[in-house]
Amino acid sequence: MAGHSHWAGIKHKKGRADKQRSKIFSKLSREITVAAKLGDKDPDMNARLRLAIQSARSENMPKENIERAIDKSEVNADSNFESIRYEGFGPNKISVIIETLTDNKNRTASNIRTLFQKNGGSLATQGSVSHNFQQLGVIKIDKSEISDDKIFELVIEAGADECFSNGDYHKIHCDKREIYNVKKKLEKNINNFLSTDIEWIPINNIEISKEEKDDVVKFLEILEDDDDVQNIYTNLKF
Repeated sequence: MAGHSHWAGIKHKKGRADKQRSKIFSKLSREITVAAKLGDKDPDMNARLRLAIQSARSENMPKENIERAIDKSEVNADSNFESIRYEGFGPNKISVIIETLTDNKNRTASNIRTLFQKNGGSLATQGSVSHNFQQLGVIKIDKSEISDDKIFELVIEAGADECFSNGDYHKIHCDKREIYNVKKKLEKNINNFLSTDIEWIPINNIEISKEEKDDVVKFLEILEDDDDVQNIYTNLKF
């Protein structure tokens, strides 16, 4: 992981129970619907929709679910969802960035604030945490798909910035505006991708004890259970 850690990075190691997968699909569907509502229904003409569909495919969401979510953008024309970012400090002062998609920002703000307070954290103003992160395009590929040497070669050819390999997968970083172009080039040699996202990557990670880490993981899982929460990022080194 080259020192970087994002909460989604450890979720691949967790068991994907049906209930958890259903929740993931629900959140992905909401993002697809909102992206289609705010822009063109053609993903080639709508970068946000294109990325949402790629993320859904990475999670093996069925094609019919994706199409249904796009169609819903016309049915729910009166629903106004907003993308709102929250920043704060969780247990043991770890930095946390939360991306939400909500049709009621008062409800979401109240819920997020309460979750921080109940778990020994504090919600902060926007910008107080994110200045210690950088937003990058992140593509993850299972190591069984391609060797270390070959992926590094392809990454250079595709115009990505960096590639890190750990025991489970290769992680590629690129300019967030170039993620679609980079992935398109990689697809010439690679069929399956674990995920394609724009993520907040910490500039520096912090390390804490196993007991402290357990408290943080519990807090992140509670946050993730909130229906309005789409993505969570932290500077904790897992």
